[in-house]
Amino acid sequence: MRRNDALIGWLFIAPQVLGFAAFVLWPLISVFWNSFYRTNLLSGISTFAGVGNYQQLVTDPVSPTVARVTFFFCIGLVVLNLGLAMLLAVLLNQRLRGAAVFRTVFFSPVVVSLVAWTIVWNFLLQDNGGINSLLHVVGVDGPNWLRGDTTALVSVIVVQVIKNVGLNMVLFLAALRGVPRPLLEAAEIDGAGPWRRFRSIVFPMISPTTLLAAIVTVSGSLQVFAQIQILTGGGPADSTNVLVYYFYQQAFQNHDFGYGSALAVVLFLIILALTLAQWRLRRRWVFHES
Repeated sequence: MRRNDALIGWLFIAPQVLGFAAFVLWPLISVFWNSFYRTNLLSGISTFAGVGNYQQLVTDPVSPTVARVTFFFCIGLVVLNLGLAMLLAVLLNQRLRGAAVFRTVFFSPVVVSLVAWTIVWNFLLQDNGGINSLLHVVGVDGPNWLRGDTTALVSVIVVQVIKNVGLNMVLFLAALRGVPRPLLEAAEIDGAGPWRRFRSIVFPMISPTTLLAAIVTVSGSLQVFAQIQILTGGGPADSTNVLVYYFYQQAFQNHDFGYGSALAVVLFLIILALTLAQWRLRRRWVFHES
């Protein structure tokens, strides 16, 4: 009977195991393998290069720009997303009239098609688009948002934040609803103000949700591709060329699959290191960890 139970269990998890092996594990191994070869997709010629692709990454003149843009993009996206999501969740947790409507409005971009959402914003952010038309009404001459070195990166960050902030907002809102009311009432009776109650009671209580949202947002910020492709194409002058888009350019536009694979490996290691670092730090700021 134990053998039969074990067989049934393996049969139930077999689709997941096969899917993981075929679509995650094998592609990951292939990327690591190809990162040690010089491969031209057009000619089909592949030669062993050792660590040559990784040495090229160090000497590539575009690499410092890509690293800097990726860093600022990640920091800006994570800070704005988590900060705005927390603020919206706190406001919607006040049980005010119409809160359900606002919750729906803020969450609706999450379920909208990413490509359709980005195309609409591409029209709005043009020099003669909707954003500048609104600014012109109040007497402000808006810039060409997607063609400035600074405004292009800021625009992509804002578009991505508005698209996904609703998901973290719902997570934080669910966590806030789980904070025991007696603790807040006792703190209020003791004279603690709203900020002190949030800092000393609410934030520690929702720290597990904050950890989850931080891990998902950080890893997601390093994998943003469609928005860059549609809005700016990595420009102007590589000012929005993040690491994942640079990998796409090298592998599928320049047909240098070996160097592109090396960039993909570096991206994987960065995401892995950041995720492990956040997971280890949970013992310091997640209240129920010891």
